[in-house]
Amino acid sequence: KDLMKSIRLTAIVLAFAGMSLAACQQETSEPTQGASPAAPEAPAGIALANGVLVLPAVKGNPGAVYFDIANKSEGDAKIVAVHVDGAGSAMMHQTMTVDGINSMKDISEFVVPKGGSAGFKPGGNHIMAMELDDTLQPGSFTDVTLTFANGDKATFSAEIRAAGDAR
Repeated sequence: KDLMKSIRLTAIVLAFAGMSLAACQQETSEPTQGASPAAPEAPAGIALANGVLVLPAVKGNPGAVYFDIANKSEGDAKIVAVHVDGAGSAMMHQTMTVDGINSMKDISEFVVPKGGSAGFKPGGNHIMAMELDDTLQPGSFTDVTLTFANGDKATFSAEIRAAGDAR
């Protein structure tokens, strides 16, 4: 009889412990460097996907952020500022080819028209991330925040990749 009570009590204790652990695992927090990606946070109608930060081949050089953005909101979405966690500064750039020579141009705003989408890709629009922190390591993640002309912000998680890794 005492053995049965002990087994039932142990089963009850284990069940409560399991539920407590499950409840702890359901808590969510903001993504941080090194954390796995969380769902993007964005204003209604703005969808962000495929975020990647490619580290430079030479330490001290800037890295590049690539991502996809879609705008299903009621109006144009104008990106006016960017921030990359772990970077001293960040800015939007456009790669251009003039007379066979590639160059980059700083862009102060980028418009995604209502119903439109765009990709920030190698050889095109991208975010340059300068003064990268040594804690940014391939295989981890960092947050990228876009600020829109109306003051809205959208944050997404970007996978950190080494130079030369597939984008």
